[in-house]
Amino acid sequence: MAILKKKINSEVLIGDLDVAENFWPRMKGLLGTAELSNQSGLWIHNCNSIHTFFMKFAIDCIFLDSSLRVKKIVGNVVPGRLVFPIWGASSVVEVKAGVAAKLNLQAGDELYVGH
Repeated sequence: MAILKKKINSEVLIGDLDVAENFWPRMKGLLGTAELSNQSGLWIHNCNSIHTFFMKFAIDCIFLDSSLRVKKIVGNVVPGRLVFPIWGASSVVEVKAGVAAKLNLQAGDELYVGH
């Protein structure tokens, strides 16, 4: 497990971050997951668009560039939707719907992943 933090003050944003780096974990994503807690999420590498077909709950999508700077946040993506490619994004962190707003994340925030 990894931990997602804000770079500026090391504030822990997501304490239980799964990482999907390889083909099959990236393809599976959150499919089959019943729900996420406010402190859990999935970081999908090499990804600038997502879909929520066959999912059971809504998510927030935090799109990051290669330096882990927030490019865009797409909130409350309900099941059965498609988020088109975000220009300049190289990965996405998927969290429970509403979590990005609770964490006060905004485009331009710099993040980092630790253990």
